[in-house]
Amino acid sequence: MIRVRAAEPRDAESLVEFARRMARETEDKELDVATLRAGVAGLLSDASRGRAFVVEDDGEVVAGLMVTLEWSEWRNGWFWWIQSVYVVRSHRRRGHYRRLHEHVRSLASASPDVCGIRLYVEQENRNAQATYRSLAMEETHYRIFEEVFRR
Repeated sequence: MIRVRAAEPRDAESLVEFARRMARETEDKELDVATLRAGVAGLLSDASRGRAFVVEDDGEVVAGLMVTLEWSEWRNGWFWWIQSVYVVRSHRRRGHYRRLHEHVRSLASASPDVCGIRLYVEQENRNAQATYRSLAMEETHYRIFEEVFRR
């Protein structure tokens, strides 16, 4: 049985491991586990930081993502940013991301103060880009810039 649900504190270690794997696979980065654990715990304990969702397949958590919030004064509403997407390698190409995406889309579109969903993707990750296009998402003209203060 496959189901999508809101992440709970009992899912923290799965979300930590998913983030570690994603960083390694997409950016060849090793994340500090203590910082990551604190970040996941902070998200799960404070809805103002965002939300997380997981896919369970026969009781095993096999995929997850996080949603964070951005206020748009242009639209007088919230954008939900999809982040930290990860599907366990042995469970890929089974529609788990599509399930997560459709769940988030359904929640967001039912919320009158949400104006849209967004995400960012590595420029080289053509498979993910094709998936997002297949879900009616459109590439924008924006580029992401950052200045990091803590690692």
